[in-house]
Amino acid sequence: MTSPAAIVGVGATPYYFRGTSLPQTVYELIGKAVLMGVEDAGLGVDDVDGLTFFAYGFDTATIVEMLGMPQVTFAHVVGGYGAGMAGVLDLAAMAIETGRAKTVVCIGAGQQSANRYGQALGRLPSTPDNIFHQIAGLGGPGQAMALLTQRHMHKFGTRREAFGEIVIASRAAAFNRETAIRRKHLTMDDYMASPMLADPMCRLDFCLETDGALAFVVTSAERARDLKQKPVYISATAQVANRDWGRGFFWLGQSDEAFTSAGAAGVAERLRQTSGYDPKDIDVACIYDHFSPMVLMQLEDYGFCKKGEGGPFVQSGAIKLDGSIPINPHGGHLSEGYVTGMTHMREAVEQLRGQAVNQIAGAKRALVTGGPAPHPLTAAVLSNEP
Repeated sequence: MTSPAAIVGVGATPYYFRGTSLPQTVYELIGKAVLMGVEDAGLGVDDVDGLTFFAYGFDTATIVEMLGMPQVTFAHVVGGYGAGMAGVLDLAAMAIETGRAKTVVCIGAGQQSANRYGQALGRLPSTPDNIFHQIAGLGGPGQAMALLTQRHMHKFGTRREAFGEIVIASRAAAFNRETAIRRKHLTMDDYMASPMLADPMCRLDFCLETDGALAFVVTSAERARDLKQKPVYISATAQVANRDWGRGFFWLGQSDEAFTSAGAAGVAERLRQTSGYDPKDIDVACIYDHFSPMVLMQLEDYGFCKKGEGGPFVQSGAIKLDGSIPINPHGGHLSEGYVTGMTHMREAVEQLRGQAVNQIAGAKRALVTGGPAPHPLTAAVLSNEP
């Protein structure tokens, strides 16, 4: 199947430890990323007629005025917080395919100078649908995800060493990447000595809190062939919401099956139905890693191993740079930086362009996942061939 759309430009600011991007505003970060993205594509802001965002829906008018875009004919937002990250590509591809826009810029940004994402649940109002979190002392997503992690360990015998392997692999990948905030190699002893934050998750199981912005320029596959960069085709996308996962860690009313998962089985099934997705065809996977146990559960949900076998799969070395399915060769959220998944999209594009710091030999297809967070969960398969 010929892809209707392709990523032709990428722009990214530096990644800043939370709050240190000041005195820049978040819109200044966005502006810098967009300008770098269109330049990377060999285009200009006058060519942009579409914008897509996720969850943290930025103001279209502000961006249009700030950058002097003549006219935008398509502007849409995907919900789901980080879960909706890959959905911006779905929206962009639909805009291109339907003729609503010719050049769409997908934007993701964050600035944690005032409100830290890690304390999000503690800021919820005391309403009937979320009072449980305050009663139970669940101040942030990490505390809520720890409950899912404990259940997975109880049900399947998963060990903390498996989470340690995920963290250690991410740090090994980040060692060569100058954009990464955490680059020091880790041992399993280092991991086990890390302070416990939400049993069984220690500090190293939690992602970084990062400021930054990224922008991705999407246009038609036909037009992409004549532009500056090697196109990266949007081969498949999926957005799925179901009642078993619902609002994720904002809810915790899942079925037992969902409570030992990352909520993404429906996304994987949707990819299979619409594109013939098969994990055996994926050369590199950029898996949303806000917490290391959720990487393990996503590997199960997306079919890289069977349900309950994520621990042994990870401990086999399969996810390392030289493993059967390299995961997050840029260091991911755990080691490079956390801009709610957009850094993963950047790494996938660089891998398929052949420009990655830790280049996976022969990489032709990449899986990029959003979430686990409140629905809709999203994912995309990118390819260097139409």
